[in-house]
Amino acid sequence: MNAIITVVGKDRVGIIAAICNKLAEYNINVLDISQTILQNSFTMVMAVDLSAAGVTFKDAADGLNDLGRKMELSIHIQREEIFDAMHTI
Repeated sequence: MNAIITVVGKDRVGIIAAICNKLAEYNINVLDISQTILQNSFTMVMAVDLSAAGVTFKDAADGLNDLGRKMELSIHIQREEIFDAMHTI
């Protein structure tokens, strides 16, 4: 299963590293990544593959939410089909 992760927050060193380390801990593969700084806010969208994940989707979402709280970031993960459906006109 593929998913989309979105990250928004105040820019600082180590955001990408922390998120990628958490994904590696869960054996979640990063397929694509796009990030930018928009008016001093860090924004990132990642496409990931959970097919070999060592955790459930819920556990991955909970872990990313916990990381987001610790880093004062908004981190959300959605199944790719739901993300696509929400953005189809």
